[in-house]
Amino acid sequence: MANFRELLTATKQEIREVDTETADRLRNEGSLILDVREADEFETGAVPGALFIPRGHLESQIEMKLPNKDTPVIVQCAGGVRSAFAAKTLEQLGYTDVTSMAGGFGKWKDEGRDWKVPQSLQPDQKNRYKRHLLLPEVGEEGQMKLLDAKVLLLGAGGLGSPSGLYLAAAGVGTIGIVDMDVVDESNLQRQILHTLDRVGMRKVDSARVAIESLNPDVKVITHDVRLDANNIADIISGYDLVVDGADNFPVRYMLNDASVKLGIPVIHGSIFRFEGNVTVFDPRRGPTYRDLLPEPPPPEMAPSCAEAGVLGVLPGIVGCIQAIETIKYLLDLGDPLIGRYLAFDALDMTFREFKIRPDPANQITWENRDQIQVVELTDQCMPAPLEAPAAA
Repeated sequence: MANFRELLTATKQEIREVDTETADRLRNEGSLILDVREADEFETGAVPGALFIPRGHLESQIEMKLPNKDTPVIVQCAGGVRSAFAAKTLEQLGYTDVTSMAGGFGKWKDEGRDWKVPQSLQPDQKNRYKRHLLLPEVGEEGQMKLLDAKVLLLGAGGLGSPSGLYLAAAGVGTIGIVDMDVVDESNLQRQILHTLDRVGMRKVDSARVAIESLNPDVKVITHDVRLDANNIADIISGYDLVVDGADNFPVRYMLNDASVKLGIPVIHGSIFRFEGNVTVFDPRRGPTYRDLLPEPPPPEMAPSCAEAGVLGVLPGIVGCIQAIETIKYLLDLGDPLIGRYLAFDALDMTFREFKIRPDPANQITWENRDQIQVVELTDQCMPAPLEAPAAA
């Protein structure tokens, strides 16, 4: 039987091995560094952008984290031993372009090549987000992205409540809340951010109490103001995306124009009686609110929930879908609802999907962003969205 040294020698003869200089060049040309050290080693320093899978978990995780088996892979460990065995394993699993880095991370670092101490979760965070970390599509890297993300809730009401709670529970690191209302007992039928003992409190403050009680990792920024054309761009510009829980058309059209001008995605939701709708407006990648509704309907055709009522559970369903779309967008997962309008009917318990296509007549577009002027709707509900062209 072979001893360890003989087994290592035989393995290295069966794989391709490159020095650190060649590995650095291949990395710059697009090869992926696969780091197979242990977690405590990785946390002290790593090559930026490296995929981390400890050697002991390689067989069980690699196909989920790296499904394309034609990806050029450079396997790295501390000194070049574990990487050799890992490279052979990858070849046995069907990966077609695998090399092992001789000398490993130790030599890479000693030569002054690019490395950094990666961000890592604290032990209590690893426990809190354990179920996320088990998902290869999320993992520690994805969780760090969520903790670095900044999301604005437009409204702390029926839609902002479930989406805010689930985004906080998921570990979205900064959550802004815009609302200038106070908690009323009539809100409690659906606005689950608030409780009976906080009736009369400013909604943004009540929401902050709920979110901070749920997850101390989350920084809550409150905007207890009325949104208008003068402040909306300044407020939303500090966030990665906006979760739209607005309940009136003037704010939605202002939000659309400001988001298009700044290129900020909007996770849109709306509710009415027993029906709800969700879509994603990303001005850089698809249609926007003005493509869906070029002009607001007459007030008599669009009664509010205060006038028409709403089933209390309905905003929970719609708000949760908004939260899912938010996390998908932040982590670049799956197929977002861009250009897709999801309609939910609670009475029939059906979901239907409609396509939204760009309106050729719509001038409020990302391409025209420098001309967009954010204004409030006039009394006749006719917007004046574009600046007048300069005189020739």
